Amino acid sequence: MRHVPFFRWVLTIGMILIGCSVGVHLTVPDFPELRQVELMVLDEAPDGRCTVRWTDPFGHREHEAAYRCDPARDPLLKAPHDGTGSGRGWETGYVIAEGADKGALYSLDGDGYGDDGSADERAELSDTLAMTGILLTAAGLLGGNLRALARVGGVRPDTVRRATRLSRAAALAAQDHARAVEAVREAWAPLRRERVEEVLRRTPVARLRRRLGGRLRSRELEKALERAGVRTVQDVLDSGAWELAQLRGVGQESADKAVAAAEGLAGTADGAVAVRIDAERPRAGTTALVSAVHVLVEAGPEARRAAEAGLALSARLEPLLHDAVAASGYRRMLGAGPERRRRARAAVAELRLLLDWAEHGGLEQRFGQVSVDLLRGADGDAEGLHAWVGFEARPAEYYRVLTEITGGAHEGAADSGAGSPPGGARRPVALLRRSPAV
Repeated sequence: MRHVPFFRWVLTIGMILIGCSVGVHLTVPDFPELRQVELMVLDEAPDGRCTVRWTDPFGHREHEAAYRCDPARDPLLKAPHDGTGSGRGWETGYVIAEGADKGALYSLDGDGYGDDGSADERAELSDTLAMTGILLTAAGLLGGNLRALARVGGVRPDTVRRATRLSRAAALAAQDHARAVEAVREAWAPLRRERVEEVLRRTPVARLRRRLGGRLRSRELEKALERAGVRTVQDVLDSGAWELAQLRGVGQESADKAVAAAEGLAGTADGAVAVRIDAERPRAGTTALVSAVHVLVEAGPEARRAAEAGLALSARLEPLLHDAVAASGYRRMLGAGPERRRRARAAVAELRLLLDWAEHGGLEQRFGQVSVDLLRGADGDAEGLHAWVGFEARPAEYYRVLTEITGGAHEGAADSGAGSPPGGARRPVALLRRSPAV
């Protein structure tokens, strides 16, 4: 149903009437400055109509004019009982003391310049309009405020603020964990490429024969490559198809096939090679990898669980917070339409349930602690000393985390080096793959 601003119209009409009252009032002549004078009543009717004479106090001349005397005044002031024997009566009146009519008799029953009473009528009209306008304005304000109170019901700024804070903490924990995982992948990628290249540099071009079909042409291509010094699969990849095609006995088609075969072997090796982590001979690459893994190991399995919970909770809170914007303040709720107010109230109700659940589980504190642990581990060990100490003490946890993130195989350190399982034996890859999940 479309909202009808009834009380707004009532308030508007009331303000218009008050404005009209002011306009009418401005048309009423101003009450002039007066001076009291004594009037001699020449003749007087029982209803008070009389003729009076007075002396102008400004021009010092006598004037006569019709007047309305007070019929209820003391009889001694009426003729013939005025006590002077003149047969005249007495009255008091006022003459105008300013303007063009200075010295003229002022009639209290008229508008000051005549007896038609139009000024009184306009004054009464102004009063009536003002009173009606004030009543309508009061009704509009009261009714509008009562309706506004009903419209702003459900405003819960504190709930919206708490939910926003929880959503940010949850999203931040998920982002910090994702950043730590990405740091492991970035440190692991060059080491894997290095191991793949090592394998391909030990792989002779003869291995390409199977992928080229094992035909006579494959044997001839192999000999041509060896004569040109291209002896390994990595040499083929380093040379590229264009450079190989310039060699004697190698055409463009053969070069393309050789490079494609080498890339196929590189792909196979990429999924099979194991990254070596040697604690006795640390390098910049392995130090970076161990340091990145160290952050997640120190944060513990709780970091991963908190990050997953934070990601899910943030995704749940985001649409609810969007709907609950109108409930964050009275001005927003007043400016919202009926449908937005309905959605805001429903969203606030669900936010309160989620906040109670999160508070019961201490989720906001857990999210904050995970973020602190992940950031502290990343910045507090620039040279990787603590990371290598942790790796030597708990190699299984480091390999487990690394395997879960990269999905690849990883070799242990040398037989006598730290990082190997008890007894100095090389840690089997199969055992690494059977490690429990974080």
